[in-house]
Amino acid sequence: MRLRVLGSAAGGGFPQWNCACPNCSAVRAGSSRFSARTQDSIAVGADDGSWVLLNASPDVLHQIERTPALQPREGRKTPIRAVVLTNGDLDHCLGLLMLRESTPLVLYATRTVYEGLWETNVFFRTLERFKGHVRYVPLEIGARVSVLDGVSIEPFALVGKVPKHLEGRSASSAEDNVGLVVRDDRSGATAVYAGAAATTTGLDAALSEARALFFDGTFWASDELVRLGLGTARAEDMAHLPIGGQGGSLAALGALPGVRKVFTHVNNTNPILDSESPERTEIERAGWEVATDGMELVL
Repeated sequence: MRLRVLGSAAGGGFPQWNCACPNCSAVRAGSSRFSARTQDSIAVGADDGSWVLLNASPDVLHQIERTPALQPREGRKTPIRAVVLTNGDLDHCLGLLMLRESTPLVLYATRTVYEGLWETNVFFRTLERFKGHVRYVPLEIGARVSVLDGVSIEPFALVGKVPKHLEGRSASSAEDNVGLVVRDDRSGATAVYAGAAATTTGLDAALSEARALFFDGTFWASDELVRLGLGTARAEDMAHLPIGGQGGSLAALGALPGVRKVFTHVNNTNPILDSESPERTEIERAGWEVATDGMELVL
């Protein structure tokens, strides 16, 4: 089983189009300390060459074009078989609308996420061009489901919130935001993907056999946007657990021996994007990495 990071940035990408923060300015200037990133998504590949996307970001077409393994070999036969959504946030699902060119796909999502997209948003009717264009398979928390030959996923609840476009229109649910245990059914090797998380609650069981963890690295500090003068919301207001500090994910998750630990979904303001920052040094000393577009793990 192969896991390839297609995008490692939070919503808006890096650099973010409307931001002139120190990080965005530095990457635009070509600083060697920074690397541009597209929006968060991971592709999982099976032994037969087929792939499933964990989230479909708005950058999905660019991500496919720079990943030969995801490109068609003949006609319009794509090796991408399915998309799994972990929530209904736009940076995780807008890419579905880019995959509308009459190729059948399977969509895995919780009932709450699916209803928030298909039943309240007419744009997603573009994925109903013919019967079976997109076949929906419900995800149930705690239930393992096969997504490729020899690859299965099991969703678990993560504390989160309803997508911005559904605030005030939909009650919160345990199905709003899920993490995924991704398993190679032949070898038993597992990886955990929790790209948006407000706490580490629920991770213990998921990590019991994991060889790799991709975890929410959106913000370093709770008041990151406030200190930079870029907003008034704290990390927790946006359902993200900051990395640093006593209550942050770096301290909460501990050593996790034997697990490859990677922060992903990194916001453009986060100092860990700077390869020479004290914050990057701190996470590396603790055994963590920062995801980069194109990073690949074989389990």
